[in-house]
Amino acid sequence: MTAKIALVDDDQNILTSVSMVLEAEGYDVKTYNDGASALTALSDEEPDLGVFDIKMPRMDGMELLRRLRQKTDMPVIFLTSKDDEIDEVLGLRMGADDYMRKPFSQRLLVERIRAILRRREALETEAGEDEGEDVILKRGSLTMDKLRHTVKWKGDSVTLTVTEFLILEALANRPGFVKSRDQLMDVAYDDQVYVDDRTIDSHIKRVRKKFRVVDNEFTSIETLYGIGYRYTEA
Repeated sequence: MTAKIALVDDDQNILTSVSMVLEAEGYDVKTYNDGASALTALSDEEPDLGVFDIKMPRMDGMELLRRLRQKTDMPVIFLTSKDDEIDEVLGLRMGADDYMRKPFSQRLLVERIRAILRRREALETEAGEDEGEDVILKRGSLTMDKLRHTVKWKGDSVTLTVTEFLILEALANRPGFVKSRDQLMDVAYDDQVYVDDRTIDSHIKRVRKKFRVVDNEFTSIETLYGIGYRYTEA
């Protein structure tokens, strides 16, 4: 099936040029020039992935994502201004899967979209080829269902993005073993997509925050400064 992409930006040149590139790659693209109009449309018909500019009139990209996250965990890539590092961090903490700084390579955007969609498809299909306990990962109070892309902590649901799910799964697969940031980047991102250490750190912070909503004493993801992260069973 053709993947549906929602492109939201107040720059008409970006809407036109990026949509043309994505359509040439076979994607079904819907464009919106502000967050408010996008929210109305996306609430009625959820796309497979969203590409949101952060700074827009009427409703910015972060507010759009915040409202959508109340009912969906669809993957989202943020477009940010070149020097707005704080926007990048806030966007990732809110649950965006990735970000790109303007001006950006349209080719690289296509690769990142492909990588995220492949990861989501893999989560939905690969577990279906297995049977029984292989679909369910249990580590102490943590339960991860790879087929349904669901996570529970002490019986309470925790909603993670595709990237967050993959990072947590990599850590939980081998409790007590340290995963470096480079190893986590290899798990969460396609080889053709470059991200730096701060991106992994931001994802980890976001995962911890989500778990602490249901358990304010959550400490199962440990930081080993200068080395990486590890999962400890609880």
